[in-house]
Amino acid sequence: MAAFRDMEEVSQGLLSLLGANRAEAQQRRLLGRHEQVVERLLETQDSVEQRLQEILAAEQEVAQSLLDAKEQAHQGGAELQQLEAELQKAGEEDSRLKARLLQLTRELEELKETEASLERQEREVDEDTTVTIPSAVYVAQLYRQISKIEWDYECEPGMVKGIHHGPSVAQPVHLDGAQLSKKFISDYLWNLVDTDW
Repeated sequence: MAAFRDMEEVSQGLLSLLGANRAEAQQRRLLGRHEQVVERLLETQDSVEQRLQEILAAEQEVAQSLLDAKEQAHQGGAELQQLEAELQKAGEEDSRLKARLLQLTRELEELKETEASLERQEREVDEDTTVTIPSAVYVAQLYRQISKIEWDYECEPGMVKGIHHGPSVAQPVHLDGAQLSKKFISDYLWNLVDTDW
């Protein structure tokens, strides 16, 4: 305890010495300035922490925006690939349709040419029939005058019927079945014709 008292005495002596030398006032003034510096340091630290939090929040926001932009770019790339595939498919379909249109156009041209050819042939047939029909009618009338046979055009198929107006009496002409060979009909009809003219 004596040591403690000695220390206490030394401390009090030092304090009185300090008080005498005005060291205490200087110490208080330094302590006041020290407190101001500590307060400013704490304020600066608070401000820095707040700014760091703001910076971290801004970095997180920028990082999230970057991730969103990357996701949108990825989706845009996928959509672009899909659109390119659809465009290619549409191009192929367009090519196929153009080829089909070209084929149909050719077919239409061929049909027009065929129609024009048929019209030409029809005109030629019309011209031929205008010439042929009178001659055919003339030949038929001449044959009727020579053979004196009036044909029955309403008879059943597979039969030949008519009336032969011979020199004295009209005779019916009736042929069917095995009698319808060309030679038999020709011989039969020529036998009916009066060749004394």
